[in-house]
Amino acid sequence: MPLHRRHVLRLAGLAAASSALPRPTLAQSWPSRPLRLLVPFSAGGTTDLIARLMAQWLSDRLGQHVIVENRPGGGTNIAVQAAVNAPRDGYTLLFTVATNIINPLLQKSLPFDFQRDIAPVAGLAELPLLLEVHPAVPAKTVDEFVAYAKTRPGQIPFASFGARTISHLALELLKTSTGIDVVHVPYPGGPQLITDLLTGRVQAGIDALPNSLPHIRSGGVRALAMLSATRVPLLPDVPSIRETIPDFEASTWSGIGVPAGTPPEIVERLNRETNAGLADAGMRARFAEVGAVPLQFTVAELRALIARDAEKWARVVKQAGMKRE
Repeated sequence: MPLHRRHVLRLAGLAAASSALPRPTLAQSWPSRPLRLLVPFSAGGTTDLIARLMAQWLSDRLGQHVIVENRPGGGTNIAVQAAVNAPRDGYTLLFTVATNIINPLLQKSLPFDFQRDIAPVAGLAELPLLLEVHPAVPAKTVDEFVAYAKTRPGQIPFASFGARTISHLALELLKTSTGIDVVHVPYPGGPQLITDLLTGRVQAGIDALPNSLPHIRSGGVRALAMLSATRVPLLPDVPSIRETIPDFEASTWSGIGVPAGTPPEIVERLNRETNAGLADAGMRARFAEVGAVPLQFTVAELRALIARDAEKWARVVKQAGMKRE
């Protein structure tokens, strides 16, 4: 056999042998550079704090920096779109919130499908909502407030922390569950809501616990009920609304997602490391300081929560006669 032919065949054999050897996959070499966590809100506030606490924990566990990028705007849609457009390589994480599943119910022509395009990874925290009133309102329980409202149909200014937010939808659920008729007063956020509730410009509201907690403790506002399924440790004397309305529940939760198609091994690693952080005593103490409740979920459990909430809020939107805009 000519020398050059034997040389070519030898090279081909070596190539075939090397192709059969195991090679490191993307998941095996991940992470080899910093990650980014897209947060759909401005810096500051409870959600941003939770994101930064978990980003630091993941940085330590993964051996690579997890950099928080605040991408506010569009009712969380700007951050979601950035995540959808990112490579499916595990280096872009999305801070997900309940608003992500409400937006498709109320907005036309979104350029993405959240449940299709973002894969759930892990839970982070529940930020319980609560029903609260100005101290001048005579009601001290949910039943008393319902009775009070029914004697004043269309007269009670009732605040939410934004039109078409979960605070607004929780109000609509309260209206359909109890038959009350109140005047919805939407604010651009919780701080503005609590300012007017403290002054009595509005008589009642649905807010997130972290925003209202110091004012409840000072007596500036009166908490009638938590809208979560159970009481919360920070306010053990405030009942869950389920103690009055058994099927009622409304809360705003957060989690982590990645672009759909991210390797499952990476998703599982992120789930495992995130849940380890949520089980850590120091992390739980920091969450408790701001009224956040850690949510340890498997990937399947988080996916089920998203589907269940999407179905529930779709019913509320339909019953309230709200239209996509």
